[in-house]
Amino acid sequence: MSPWRAALLAALLAMSSLVQAAPRIGVATMQPGEIFFERFGHNAIVVDDPLFAEPVSYNFGFFDLDEPDFTGRFVRGDMRYRLVALPLSQDLAYYREVGRGVSVQWLDLDPDEAARLAAALADNARPENAAYRYDYFTDNCSTRVRDALDDALGGLLRRQLAGRSRGNTFRGDAVRLASPAPWLWLGFDLGLGPAADRPNALWDDAFVPMRLADALDGIRRADGRPLVAATEELLPHRLAPEPPEMPRPWWPWLLAGLAIAAALRLLGQRRPPALAALALPFWTLAALLGGAMLFLWGLTEHRFAWANQNLLLLSPLCLLLWPGGWRIARSRDPGKPFRALAWLVAAGAVLALFLHWLPVLPQRNAHWIALLLPIHVALAWTLAGRATRAA
Repeated sequence: MSPWRAALLAALLAMSSLVQAAPRIGVATMQPGEIFFERFGHNAIVVDDPLFAEPVSYNFGFFDLDEPDFTGRFVRGDMRYRLVALPLSQDLAYYREVGRGVSVQWLDLDPDEAARLAAALADNARPENAAYRYDYFTDNCSTRVRDALDDALGGLLRRQLAGRSRGNTFRGDAVRLASPAPWLWLGFDLGLGPAADRPNALWDDAFVPMRLADALDGIRRADGRPLVAATEELLPHRLAPEPPEMPRPWWPWLLAGLAIAAALRLLGQRRPPALAALALPFWTLAALLGGAMLFLWGLTEHRFAWANQNLLLLSPLCLLLWPGGWRIARSRDPGKPFRALAWLVAAGAVLALFLHWLPVLPQRNAHWIALLLPIHVALAWTLAGRATRAA
């Protein structure tokens, strides 16, 4: 065979192998960042196709701030996210700049599974198919990665993850990952209702990208081989590590609540106007927070904020205490309705404790009850007692 024919045959064979070669599939996991919406990490599916110049990142985390009514949709819980396909190097550029670590788990997929997943992602990334309705816990950038993999694997992930649990909850992971930003974790902890406290299966834990990466490491194919063939670090992590799991005991909150209640009681016995002056901003804050919780429950699609029992601790009824409290601050009689309202607010906090003891979908808010119940009782006991004496 002449040399030019041999070269032509070799080229044809190489082209044939490229056409037939299945793409390599990986899951890229980005570590948490410092901006509030980066606290929970991120991920994407990487398709390394020999026909393309470089791997493609399929990223489900894009949103458009210029979208009409973006802010209104965000408030109502009707966010729109979309899938974007972009070169992996372009996707990594931002994470390299801000110091967020990125690793990729290369998956051991059969050629037909890899080809089917690549085709499905390419179709999903088309402009007419890319948008989806975002839900922070149940339909986000990470659960979309999980579901795409599960579809390609014929339900393998769900079968192995849905029946197992580590006892994690949506609230627990949200508060943990938000903990470096106090205002953020307080917002999650106060704003989430009892639906966020159900123990999750590992399948549900995958709303956190790092949890999904851990779960993938434990998946086995039908023949026993691990799903993750290799893990590669693409970028080092230069920021603070992911906050660790740690228990949150309620007793320090109780000690703080009792200490504050005792101080309020002592102040009220000596200087009732001063106590009322302190109570007014507390009641204002409680009413504002309670109003926000009531709004989320009644007027939005943030369903994990519905039926929030913290409404009993931070009640909008506190706003009605303002007239009587203002009169006490000015050394005047607060009026008879004040006593009933003050004890009604305190009774709501007692009811929150009773509901917490019930075995049916309890809300994990014992620490808030321990802090706020003594304060409400101390204020009612002292200031409503003054109303009784004044009458």
